[in-house]
Order: sequence, then structure tokens, then C-alpha cells
Amino acid sequence: MTDIVLYGADWCGDCRRAKTWLRENHIPFTEIDVEHDDTAREKAIALANGRKNIPVVVFPNGTVLIEPTNADLAAALAV
Repeated sequence: MTDIVLYGADWCGDCRRAKTWLRENHIPFTEIDVEHDDTAREKAIALANGRKNIPVVVFPNGTVLIEPTNADLAAALAV
């Protein structure tokens, strides 16, 4: 399975929660820091249809979740 991509920032509580949930459930993911990477920030905004909320989580099948709850992540991954 290709990794999930999580666009986020260290200061973001929802990002930390989502990363913790993914790690606890042994789900591989790639983290991209939007705070220090302008290109990544613009990509995250584009993926979120102009919204500036994080985290933006992109799944291998193309599904994009913006500020997902743990339940949203579980449902998207059928965990």
C-alpha cells in the first residue's frame, strides 16, 4: 500500500492527533510540513479546494480529508 500523505504543521493540535492515531494503528504515512514549505502549503490548499484548514490527509485512492476526526480516518481506512 502506498503511504498516506498528511499535510500539517507541528503547532496544529488536529495534526498531532491524526498522526498519533495513524501511528497507533500502524498506518504508514508521509508527513509534509506546510509551515516551512510554501509549495506544500499551496498544494494542501489546492487539495482542500481553497480551504486553509489542516491537516489535509490524502489517501492512495485519491480520497482527501480535511481536518478529519479519528472516526473519519478509521472509516476511510476501514479500520
